[in-house]
Amino acid sequence: MKLCLFQGTFNPVHNAHLRLAEFALDYFNFDKILFVPAHIPPHKKFEGEENAKHRLNMVRLATEYNERFEVSDIEYRRNIPSYTFDTVCELYKSMNLLEKPYFLIGTDAFRHIESWHKAELLKELIEFRVFVRENNFKETDFYGLKEKGYSFEFMPLEFEDISSREIREKIGRGESVCGIIPDRVREYIDENGLYINKP
Repeated sequence: MKLCLFQGTFNPVHNAHLRLAEFALDYFNFDKILFVPAHIPPHKKFEGEENAKHRLNMVRLATEYNERFEVSDIEYRRNIPSYTFDTVCELYKSMNLLEKPYFLIGTDAFRHIESWHKAELLKELIEFRVFVRENNFKETDFYGLKEKGYSFEFMPLEFEDISSREIREKIGRGESVCGIIPDRVREYIDENGLYINKP
């Protein structure tokens, strides 16, 4: 199976996430995109168990329309920081992976991949598929990583400047996010009073 992992905080999941996943699915002919919402991101301060549950639920709602999308609660079930290396190792075991999975990552994060937990081991376990998340992107900036053994390919997808933080701020100010997040996610946020005055 040609599996691609899409890990993130998804706080909240938005339409750019979905367009990215759809593009990767078709462009690389993946069999499945596995969304992996982080429970306790090592580098971000979150609101604990309740926030993680909501983020997981929203990703499930947002991805229901595509049968080649799946959502994993592997990090939600572990009440420890969500290091990618640990998650990938556990997925190898739980899914009996025989082929190296792919991993979606933005250029902003990929620039700092060597600082990730056990990055030297992680690079042997996955193939990176990198999407542009910055202005003035230069492919040559990443040649050094190729020389260090990181296997990656860039996605020819135009940069879309949408951030979950800005969405949270809009909701907190009572502004419309119609067209930015899926309708079912927007309804879930309204029903649960999420992000109100919590930018």
